[in-house]
Order: sequence, then C-alpha cells, then structure tokens
Amino acid sequence: MTDNVVPLRKNTDPPTDTATVTPLTVVPDPAPPAPLPLWVRSGHAVKRLATDERTTTMARAVARHSLYVVGGTRIVTRRAWDGRTGARYERMLRAAEAAGNYEAAGDWEERLHRFRADRHKRRMDLLTAPERLVKGAAVGTAGGIGLLIALGIALAVANEDVTDVVTPLMALVELIRLLVVIVQVVWGPLVALGPWLALAGLWAVGRHRNAAPNWALPAGKRADDAGAPITPSIVVTALRDLGIAPLRSAIKEMGDAGAAMLGPIRIAGCGVEVDVTLPSGVSTDQVQGRRRKLAENLNRHEHEVFITIPQAARTVRLWIADSGALDEPIGPSPLVLDPDLRASYKTGRAPWGQDLRGDAAVLSLYQRHMLVTGLSNQGKTAAVRALALWLALDRTVEFRVADLKGAGDWAMFDGLATVLIQGPTDDHVIQATEMVEGGVSEMERRLTAPPGTAFPPLIILVDEAQVAFMCPAVDDEKRQYGGSKATSRYFMAARKIHNQGRAVNVLLWQGTQDPTDQNLPKLVREGAHTRASLALGTESQARMALGDKAVDGGAAPHLLRPGLDKGTLVVASDGIDIPAGQASITVRTHYIDTDQATEIADRAKALRDGVTTVHVIDTGEPIDPLADVASVVGDAPRLLTQDVLKRLTALNADAYGGWSFVDLKRVLDGTGAEPYKSDGRMVVGRDRLARALTNRDTGGSTSAEV
Repeated sequence: MTDNVVPLRKNTDPPTDTATVTPLTVVPDPAPPAPLPLWVRSGHAVKRLATDERTTTMARAVARHSLYVVGGTRIVTRRAWDGRTGARYERMLRAAEAAGNYEAAGDWEERLHRFRADRHKRRMDLLTAPERLVKGAAVGTAGGIGLLIALGIALAVANEDVTDVVTPLMALVELIRLLVVIVQVVWGPLVALGPWLALAGLWAVGRHRNAAPNWALPAGKRADDAGAPITPSIVVTALRDLGIAPLRSAIKEMGDAGAAMLGPIRIAGCGVEVDVTLPSGVSTDQVQGRRRKLAENLNRHEHEVFITIPQAARTVRLWIADSGALDEPIGPSPLVLDPDLRASYKTGRAPWGQDLRGDAAVLSLYQRHMLVTGLSNQGKTAAVRALALWLALDRTVEFRVADLKGAGDWAMFDGLATVLIQGPTDDHVIQATEMVEGGVSEMERRLTAPPGTAFPPLIILVDEAQVAFMCPAVDDEKRQYGGSKATSRYFMAARKIHNQGRAVNVLLWQGTQDPTDQNLPKLVREGAHTRASLALGTESQARMALGDKAVDGGAAPHLLRPGLDKGTLVVASDGIDIPAGQASITVRTHYIDTDQATEIADRAKALRDGVTTVHVIDTGEPIDPLADVASVVGDAPRLLTQDVLKRLTALNADAYGGWSFVDLKRVLDGTGAEPYKSDGRMVVGRDRLARALTNRDTGGSTSAEV
C-alpha cells in the first residue's frame, strides 16, 4: 500500500543532481549623480539665455534703435548750435590755419565777421519789433475791417438788403470761432503725441546717419575700415584714442584743428608716411609704447605700423602699411635674375632686398665688420649668405668660412672659400678659432707692410658664432676657446680684428642667434659697423643686437613676428641709406634658396683661377709642410708665394701662422719645387710640387714634421 501513497506537500529539498550550479551575482544599479545646486543650474540657464544668438540679436537691436535717438539728438543739437552761433565758421577758420591755408582762413574770417554783423542787426531789430508789431496790427485790423465793410456795402446794394453790410464781418467772426473749436479738439492729442513725434524725428535723423556704434549696426551696414585709406582725420582720431590724457586734452581743445599736428601724408612704398608733432606735455616714448593700440586705432595689425623718431623735436614718424601688403613676397634677388651681374667690394653695393617704401635696399660692405642676429629659423643664414654670394662675384675677395651649424648651408662655398669648416662640435670650434687667429696673423702682417700697399679683401665669416663663444674646450695652456675673458681665444681674436682689421681689409662677419651677454659679449657686438637683427624675443635682446641708440630711435626687431616675418631685418649701419633723422631701417631681404645659391657660387668660381678649399683637419697628427703646400696650391698652375703663406696660415695657424717667405723657401729648397719668378713675381708651381712629392723617398728628407 505504501507504493500508492501520494505526498500532500511540495518537495523543497535541493536536487540530488551532481552538476555544478553557478550562483548569480546581482550588481546594483549605480547611484544617480547628485543634482547640481539650484544656483549652479540657474547660472547655466542664464548664461545660455544671455549668449543665445536670438538674445544677442535682440539686445543689439534694442541698443541700436535707442542709440539712434541719442545720435539724432546730438546731430540736431549740433545743427541748431551751428545755425545760431559762429561755431561752424570758427572750426573752419582753425582748420585752415592748421593746414597753412591762410587765404582760406581769411575768407572764413570774413564770413564769420558778416555772420556776426547780421546777427547783431537782427538782435537790434528785436528791440523795436513790439512797437512795429502793434502798429502793424492796428493798421492791419483797421484796413481789414474797412475792406470787409466796403465789401458788405457792395453786397447790400446788390441784394437790396441793408443787413448784408455786416455779413462779411460775421463770416470772419464765424471763421475765428471755428478755428478755436478746431484748436480745442486737436490740442489734447497734439500735446500727447508731440513728444513721440519729436522722438520719431530724432530717430529718423540718427538712423539716416547710422548714429550708433559699429557693433550695434546690422551686419550689412557695419563699417569695415580694415585697409581703408589713411586720412588726417583717421590719424588724429587714432592718436586721440591712445589713452594719453594730455594728448587727448590738447586735441579736444583744438577741435578739428588737431590736423595741426600732422605733416603731409606721403605715399611711401606699400604704405604711407606722416610726421606727427606732439603737443607740449606728450613725449615720443608714450606714443612708441602704445604701438599696438595705435595700429588697432588705424585699423591695421601691429606689424603694419612702424614708429620712428626723426630729427625734429617732439615728433614721431608713422609709417602705415597698406593692409596685408607686408605679407606679400618681394620677388627674387637680382643675383638670381641677372647672370652677368658683377660685384665690387670697394664701390659696389649688395642688393639685399627692399625697404618698407618698396625701394631697393643696397648695402655697402667696404671695410665694415658685420653682425647679424635673430631667433632660430628666421632666415639669418640666408641673409648673410646673400651678401657673401654677391661679394663672391668680385674675384679679388677671399673667404674663410666657419659654419658651426654644419647643416650644409654653406656647402656651395667649397671651391670658393679657401677655408670651409662645417660642424657644431668643439673640434670645429677649435678650427674656427684658429681660422680667426689666422686672420689676426694676416692682419698683423699687412699692418707691418710698407705704407701705401694695397691689400685684397679677406672676409672671415663665422655663422652660428654663439657656439664658439659658449665652447668650454681649453688648449694645452689652459686657455679657453670660448667665453669673454682676456684669455678666451675666440673672443680675443675677434676683438683684435675689430680693432685694426678694417684698415687693411681684414673683416669679420658673424651670424648668431638669440643673443645674450654670454653668447655674444658686449665688446664683440659693439665692434661691428653693420648690425642687423631679425625677429627677437625681448627689447633687451634688441638692444644687444642693434645698440641703445637704434632702439631708442624706434628700431624694434622684438616686435617682428617670429615665423611670419622671416627674412625681415632691422638694420643699423652707415653702409645703407637710412632716412634722415632715423637710426635704423627695416629691410625685407630677397630669399635665395640653396639651389639658387649653388648656381651663383658656380658663377663666382668661374671668375677665379681655381680655389682649393681647406676643410677641417686633425691637429693632433704630425703635418707634412710639402704636402700642405701642394694642397693649398691645389689646381692652380702656379700660386704667388704670399698667397701660399696666407693659405697655409688658414690651414693651420699654429703651425704656419708665423711663417715668412724664408721659412717657405727653407722647406722647398732641395725638393725641385723651389719658388721661382713668373712675370716678375715669386710663385710656386703645381707641377714641380707634384714631381717633388712623387720622387721623394718615403720618410725622406723632404718631409718634415712640425
């Protein structure tokens, strides 16, 4: 019976199945973020509402129409005042005097005199006007009544009715009554509507003249003055709004005669130029310090306005570019366009670029040391290289070049310069220092030559000179190559050339970047006759680059735009034409790329007999004088002994810097390559040197170690 038992409750025991049961993990929903405070949400809502385009459009419309009324009131008041007083004549009189047009000033003075006389007559007439008015009213009334009675008599006779005599008088009385009724009816609404009609009239005048700020006007009517022609009123207004209180007060007292401050506005290249004589109490420094604001007041960018100080006292000279003109390229260099162009070190001038007037900027390099500086990647090397390429077209000029960047910017001078050093390491700085010291030795040799001796120009060019000044390397005597002490070799060599090199045509050109007192010592930078600067970071750097006089006179390379004004230099030099009274000039240089520079260098090489370029050597190894003489002679069939000595000095100043002709003769005697005369001058022959090197025994007596 037990088999038939049916359980009466549900079995709640777990199943006996051995399979694994994976429990479910319930992850609670993340808690909702806490609501923002009411004041934060209200602030966001207000901001969205205030910045919504519909809100700003509506606010602009309300402000525009309100200001139309204000502007219209000002215009109507001005018209009324001008009509009742002589203010208009006085303004025109002062403006004519300020412009120097004394004939027009006399005419306006005569008109003012007539206006005042007529006004006086009118005022005197007003004194007798009541008496004349009463008499005129009595006579008019009597005459009118008499005329009406005569008309009534004629009407009575015609109608045979005596009562018609007073009919015209009664008609007049009825007309007067009707007019009084009309006035009583209209007066109330007229009084109520009159002010609104007056406001509507003022609004209409203001709207017609757009008498509202530019920001409040509709988009189609906003004045876009960017690039607008420069007029005297624009210049005076720009000066007035500079924020200089004495200047603003002086212009306000002069009224429209603020034009008295301005000289003629002259077209100057891609812009205009105007001299501004400042009122008493306003200094030129105050205007120079607000260059950006002045440019914006003139609707120009800051780089499109230049402020310089001419000779006249209390005067600034403004050059204002046409909008966007300075962003346009100036065209290729004449060196690229004219393959037959030749240079002259003494009488010629290098075509460097254009000044701001658009005139050619040409620079004399005759007996002038040069320093070009600026921030990195602003076109310094290209600017210096353009001058060197032009001068290379004078075959009498010798170049010794040290490129302490080593990026190949001067590679085209291989075969053109007698020395070419390319690299940024300390070894390259050592070689560059010895090259400059070799220039000192050549200078001293020339200084001891007989008076009247003519010397060909020698250009010692160091690009990235800051690397030399900052070099920590020391020589065997513990003398530092870099630095600015009396024991610093590069510094002292540069100073010696600056002191005396000019007199014997030994010149030092240096290019450096981001100048400081450490990487460009004061004594070296002040020894350059031509100082030029591209864009710099600060005014203190501009003073280092160009000197205090140039910066105080308006030179501002620190205001050039890095990256955008590449190749634009501020130049202080007596070798370039600078407008009278200015201490500097801004030049936009022609850009000559590497391929074009190589072509120009090839043309310069074709003018010469062949130049063997000496590259960096290892001074730690013994030298072979005979081999070195052969290397400096190079491919030339023969070379003057004095030129051999110069090139040996450039090759290794330590070994050959003190050599004379006697030392050269001593080395070559017995080798078969002795110096001989050709055209009356002592020379060394290439073929004889080649035979001497071929015939000598290895380690023989013709090979000397120094």
